[in-house]
Amino acid sequence: MTGDFTPDRAPLRSWLPGFLALGVIWGSSFLFIKVGVTELHPLHLTLYRVATGAATLLVVLAVLRDRLPREPRVWAHLVVVAAFGVALPFTLFGYGEQRVESMLAGIWNATTPLIVLPLAVLVFRTERLTVRRAIGLGLGFAGVLVVLGVWEGVGGSHFLGQLMCLGAAACYGVAIPYQKKFIADTAYTGLSLSAAQLLVATAQLAVVAPLVAGAPPAPAGLSGRVLGSVLALGALGTGLAFVINLRNIRLAGASTASTVTYLIPVFAVLVGAVVLGERMNWHQPVGALVVLVGVAVAQGMLGRRRPAPAAGTTSPAPVPAGR
Repeated sequence: MTGDFTPDRAPLRSWLPGFLALGVIWGSSFLFIKVGVTELHPLHLTLYRVATGAATLLVVLAVLRDRLPREPRVWAHLVVVAAFGVALPFTLFGYGEQRVESMLAGIWNATTPLIVLPLAVLVFRTERLTVRRAIGLGLGFAGVLVVLGVWEGVGGSHFLGQLMCLGAAACYGVAIPYQKKFIADTAYTGLSLSAAQLLVATAQLAVVAPLVAGAPPAPAGLSGRVLGSVLALGALGTGLAFVINLRNIRLAGASTASTVTYLIPVFAVLVGAVVLGERMNWHQPVGALVVLVGVAVAQGMLGRRRPAPAAGTTSPAPVPAGR
């Protein structure tokens, strides 16, 4: 599996089940984070989850007879991508969900494309700013203000938790264009790069977590629900989900596969409401809808359809989702 683009001509039944499964897995990840931080420090939760995800992808690498990168330059860039694409955002979502509902964290995750675009245009220069994209950004950030409920004032633990979740999305905004600029042109597969990225993130967290939060507790001392949440976050949300995403890209094309972004907050809200009994203020789902419309406009999903990329063009390996 290389993550190559393909024309959007595969039968719907061949990729739709995996597409929906990905929405469920990534949307439910915020529930598992919420459960995990009830017994684990956010750094410890991230460490266990990333280590489990790395182990999962190493098994997949062995089965597919793929290999890890060998160039020191690639590993040096992966240090940056691992920090901003894995360690920091996963931890910030954990800190954030100590203060806000899991469904709200899922909504903030959907703002990632709005942060990626201006950084890609102004800092990394991998994209061009068009009128359509500018309109989409404007709509999206108006939605962010609605989700925050800025007219109610700022401050307090809940507002701080929302800012932490927004900070996690901002980390992806750095990691994604950085990866596209410095790593996407390498000969390694997306699976290989992501496995290496998780290994680097595990090493980073193994150093930082004990310094900040003390020694991580033994897994045997965790409750079954927390241990299950860690395994689900690592093996499913950070490991298996990546393999499913690569398959979706190969079968349906990158443009279609990327629309899973719109399903994630929907499933996050549903799971949070049904399983945890969470509730939101009226302005949070309204703001989320405005954000998603802005993302759709910025990505060209509304209005004139973008031409499909030529087959055989390789895509950058996606950053493992904080979802």
